Amino acid sequence: MLRATFIALSQSKSLRSFAEKSAIGQRLSSRFVAGTTIEDALRATQATNRLGLGVSVDNLGENVTNPEEARQSAELYHQLLDEMSSRRLNANVSLKLTHMGLDVDESMAYEITSGVVEHAVKINNFVRVDMEGSAYTQKTVDFVRRLHHGAGYAGRVGAVIQSYLYRSEKDVEQLVAEGIRIRLCKGAYKEPPEIAFEKKSDVDANYVKLMKMLLKSGIYHGIATHDENMIRATIEFAQGEKIPASTFEFQMLYGVRRDLQQKLVKDGWRCRVYIPFGTEWYPYFMRRLAERPANALFILKNLLR
Repeated sequence: MLRATFIALSQSKSLRSFAEKSAIGQRLSSRFVAGTTIEDALRATQATNRLGLGVSVDNLGENVTNPEEARQSAELYHQLLDEMSSRRLNANVSLKLTHMGLDVDESMAYEITSGVVEHAVKINNFVRVDMEGSAYTQKTVDFVRRLHHGAGYAGRVGAVIQSYLYRSEKDVEQLVAEGIRIRLCKGAYKEPPEIAFEKKSDVDANYVKLMKMLLKSGIYHGIATHDENMIRATIEFAQGEKIPASTFEFQMLYGVRRDLQQKLVKDGWRCRVYIPFGTEWYPYFMRRLAERPANALFILKNLLR
């Protein structure tokens, strides 16, 4: 019930407008969002790198409504890539296709996203295309495949697969067969039972199944989870199959289980932290609460201190 409530709240335009403009809203979000500017994100990235952790930076935003917003969003990514290169950061970028104008014009969104990937290729970096709600799943998979097969782009652009969708096993099979890097997560949107597992146990079982497919593929993937059971299953499978720690990485969210992030690195595993920034943080923040409602209690406790 709490999960459904937070997801519903994430779609409220009035609450979003109030939260993103208020000081208390920004204070609440600071646990999971690095700040509102590029410099905020870079500062957080440098601090995270010093702990031995890689980073993927996301300029928060989605569902832009005109070409100008889409191009402005992309320009921030170009600036990010240049700063990452000049500061020699262990970091790449993550973006959403609706932030690049997918709802406005698909051909424009492809041109804009392709430009970001081309920039990343030139500086030996990488772009992760985030997965959004199920209405965008097929388009996102198609975009990533097309980008991957573009001139010189192979290995420089990756996809995200959500284990709560029934279709994910076939998507993994197709993407892996084409050599495309995947970030595996459970999923953070409310989806109908016709297309998604409803029980946590089923989502978890599918996650482990897909994780094993990824680790055996020989392609460098990201296993994105804070669930210690999923992490334990991954480590046990990797050790049992003699899969080197250097051939994949764990991925976690900024501000979530920092202790676990550092423990993984200390134990010899690779870990990358997803660091979001920007003024349009509200939907992201509410989905983090939906994923784990206990986060809401944690934030309130810290707010009252």
